[in-house]
Amino acid sequence: MQDNNTRVELARRLSEFGILLAADVTDTSIGEVDINILLTKIMELKNDSAGPIKIVSNSEIIKIVKDIEEISESAKAPIPIEVNRSSGFVPFASEISADYRILNNNSNDVVENTSNGFVTYFRNRLEKIRRIFEERMIPGLIQDLGVLKKYTDGREVLVSGMVSNKITTKNGNIMVVIEDENAEAKIIFMNSNSIDGKKLFESANKIINDEVIVIKGKVSGPFVIAKEFLWPDIKIKERNSVREDFAIAFISDIHIGSKLFMEQNFLKMIDWLNGNGVSKELAGKVKYLVVGGDIVDGIGVYPDQYKDLAVPDIYKQYKIFSRFLELIPDYIHVFVIPGNHDAVQKAEPQPEIPEELFGSFKDNVHLIRNPSYISLHGINVLTYHGASLDSMISKIPNLSYSKPEEVMIEILKRRHLSPIYGGNEIAPLKNDNLVISDIPDILHMGHIHKNGDAMYKGVNIINSGTWQGRTDFQIRQGHIPTPCKLPVFEAKKYDFTMLDFNS
Repeated sequence: MQDNNTRVELARRLSEFGILLAADVTDTSIGEVDINILLTKIMELKNDSAGPIKIVSNSEIIKIVKDIEEISESAKAPIPIEVNRSSGFVPFASEISADYRILNNNSNDVVENTSNGFVTYFRNRLEKIRRIFEERMIPGLIQDLGVLKKYTDGREVLVSGMVSNKITTKNGNIMVVIEDENAEAKIIFMNSNSIDGKKLFESANKIINDEVIVIKGKVSGPFVIAKEFLWPDIKIKERNSVREDFAIAFISDIHIGSKLFMEQNFLKMIDWLNGNGVSKELAGKVKYLVVGGDIVDGIGVYPDQYKDLAVPDIYKQYKIFSRFLELIPDYIHVFVIPGNHDAVQKAEPQPEIPEELFGSFKDNVHLIRNPSYISLHGINVLTYHGASLDSMISKIPNLSYSKPEEVMIEILKRRHLSPIYGGNEIAPLKNDNLVISDIPDILHMGHIHKNGDAMYKGVNIINSGTWQGRTDFQIRQGHIPTPCKLPVFEAKKYDFTMLDFNS
């Protein structure tokens, strides 16, 4: 059920495309259709309209809504699929019993979207990450910021807080303002010439707003002169041994519906899962497939998107994906999270993609939240679409879209999947589920269309790239994606193999 602000939101978003909503349009006229689908249909209708002012009437809205509802019903009809299974292919994974747990798939009530709601949210983030610090240190060693006003110059302190601001002073030093529930403190990182000073100053350049850090330093008037600072970071993760010789494949950013969706390459990958092509032994080990969001290209995600769509209907986009799912062998369990292009709320954590969009799918397909923890035979996978990668790259020196694994390491250091508020939308939950409380064995992301992998303190880091060709936006940005490359994690080897489906 859409809320009473549907008309207001539709009017706001249409205004971005130079289209006005007639005054007699009501929430009843709009009904419960997906607002993104409605946007695209209106833009299709008004694209060729003459005159500088384009107005969509109530009668036009009612007709578009009726058309969408009819398309929705027709899209739910089952379509027979013939699976091209390789003759003589006996996959080892088909003999293994599925052993999976979705560890955090319960929904949470959203705090009211007010300043008080966000205060509750950020206090929970501070509390959870401060608890991570305390597990690494002597309990009670970290002091509250309120005690600083009692101390005289030269007093050594160890304090923690959330970063609210960072500036470079006129003397070339870095000043970071941190705060907790009751007070704030100004931390100075001196631009020193000593080896240790340069190292500290360089690290301070990577401090970002809204992350939680610990500072060791000395009181000097209204400031604390930093001598050391810590991110919550992760402990070294011991290798998780398993008995079964199985594999996990990772994909993301398929963008079905886009003119640039590389369908033949994607079908080639599914054909490989069915035992056709090279590396049949590895294909036969694949027991799980994790899909990291942006399943479809969506509708109305960005201005003028309709020009880039081969399938300008959200229901048909998801129906096409359902047909691909039918081609995947039944013994392979598929876990699907949404991304920023999918038909769910944009604010993270995102709920599961609604089942009704798919029409129908098999029991081996699991729709889960973004982000989610999945335990596969005891191997814990943290899968997150990765919308925060954009803000991390823009704010931290020397990070780039060409090496997503380095950005993901910075996220692990901060123990938060989206530390910078405002870079992407965050829902103000009472419990901040974006904190990385449990250290995963595998951290999986997508979003930036670039494959990358690394090992950081025992955690396997993987970005699964894309199945979409290079977009105009990426060309303008000089970003070169790596489409159609499939990372496959072999549990026994505890390592990734990258398969290329471009040829």
